[in-house]
Amino acid sequence: MKTFYYGGQAVIEGVMMRGRKTAAVAIRRPDNSIYLYQEVLNPKLYQNKLFQLPFLRGMLLLWEMLVLGSRLMTLSANVASGAINPDEAAIEPQTTGESTSEGSQVASESAEKPPQIGGGMLVITLLISLSFAVAIFFVGPLLITSLFRNQIGEGWLNLTLEGLIRLGLLLGYLYLIGRVPDIQRVFGYHGAEHKAINAMEQGDPLDVEHVRRASRVHVRCGTGFLLLVMVVSIFVFALVGSPALLIKVLSRIVLVPVVAGVAYELMRLGAANYRFRVVRWLLTPGLALQGLTTREPDDSMIECAITSLKCVILRDKEAK
Repeated sequence: MKTFYYGGQAVIEGVMMRGRKTAAVAIRRPDNSIYLYQEVLNPKLYQNKLFQLPFLRGMLLLWEMLVLGSRLMTLSANVASGAINPDEAAIEPQTTGESTSEGSQVASESAEKPPQIGGGMLVITLLISLSFAVAIFFVGPLLITSLFRNQIGEGWLNLTLEGLIRLGLLLGYLYLIGRVPDIQRVFGYHGAEHKAINAMEQGDPLDVEHVRRASRVHVRCGTGFLLLVMVVSIFVFALVGSPALLIKVLSRIVLVPVVAGVAYELMRLGAANYRFRVVRWLLTPGLALQGLTTREPDDSMIECAITSLKCVILRDKEAK
């Protein structure tokens, strides 16, 4: 069986983990208990051989970050704030008999009748957010550099400047949101997610003591992926040449999935060959950038990461 790379993301007061066939999110509730929600991943998408091919699987990652991540982020916000009580939802919670620490009981939810998460409004919000991101990080730098085309021309200098502006916008954005207290907590859960996966991949037991010792930096982090997207975009957009400005703008929108696909393959290649010094050197900027998007988690954050990771690992074992 091919090596499977577990991954996840931080959500509001919790951590989402993705396994081979399921995703699970563990959310800290206002009463300090952990709400565990899990769902089966759409086999038409996640087990489709087409999306297991190089470059195309990067598009699946992009889909996951946007759609699955946004849905579970919405769920976590509702649960963590007490806006919805999962115990009163369509699902009947079952106590697993497992507790992560004293006073922290895990409520396990069936994936057969998931709570209503988002709906049409979530789709609209997602489309608006995606359009805004593409406009700011891809179209914006192009329009700025077009103002200087008489001075720097249309060649590599123009493309490099466009890429540097794009990178600067990303760094500025990550730095600014990292100063918001609520986002700092999300970044703490991000660190917990990395620690849990690092501990598992090192063969350490998935308990708070061992996970706490693990690194909060990971070679397959989405932050490093974003940095790769910024770099790869320079070379992909260079293939467009120097057509009319409207064609350039359209290329920055249409080619985003292509850029994501190439960046994802480079990230996987780097992770698989991290033992080589030259690869570690090349990945250093991406690892350093994680200093902006991760914080050292407390034990309650680590518990959530362990709970969701254990859940998807268990489901994978049951599916064999």
